[in-house]
Amino acid sequence: MIRIVIADDHAIVREGLKRIIFSIGDMSVAGEAGDGAEVMQRVRDTECDLLVLDLSMPGRSGMELIKLVRSEKPGLRILVLSMHQELQYAVRAIKNGASGYLTKESAPAQLEQAIRKIASGGAFISAEVAEQLALGAMPGSEALAHESLSNREFEIFRMLVTGTSLTDIAAKLSLSVKTVSTHKTNLMFKLGTQNQSELIRYAIRHGLGDEV
Repeated sequence: MIRIVIADDHAIVREGLKRIIFSIGDMSVAGEAGDGAEVMQRVRDTECDLLVLDLSMPGRSGMELIKLVRSEKPGLRILVLSMHQELQYAVRAIKNGASGYLTKESAPAQLEQAIRKIASGGAFISAEVAEQLALGAMPGSEALAHESLSNREFEIFRMLVTGTSLTDIAAKLSLSVKTVSTHKTNLMFKLGTQNQSELIRYAIRHGLGDEV
């Protein structure tokens, strides 16, 4: 039996995932979580084999959670199930310790396939993600500016270029507006941008925003 913890801040998504998993004979839902704190609590007090994790939840960012889970339970496998289709999210998730990445538009059969492969010790990623990981590992490969952003900076960058205000970002990430403003200053310096328009142009140029 593959024991799974589902982590997503939307109850309707969790319910849909539970129905898919319950319909499969040798899989069970061992627990569920709606925010970062609950994720860590479930990881600590639940016997499970795999965590299905959304990247966009209140509190800690999904990338931070991947690192925390891996540090506390190195043997627990992680499948990221995200609304983000951007390649950079998938690459970052894998680099941080996830074993697979799926978008929420994926078919139930693909979810089952990913869970089985990851639970058995394998990885589930697209050919494009595998290529990016390979290119980044090659000697002499030059990193793009956005690859130098911390996970939190990258998260705030993506929210900024989709028009989210500093106040709304702070509320969603449970941070102060001052902290978000500091992250914005730092990420704009790293990207060599001076204003919002330049941030958006950078995102479009590097294919980092299908919502921009």
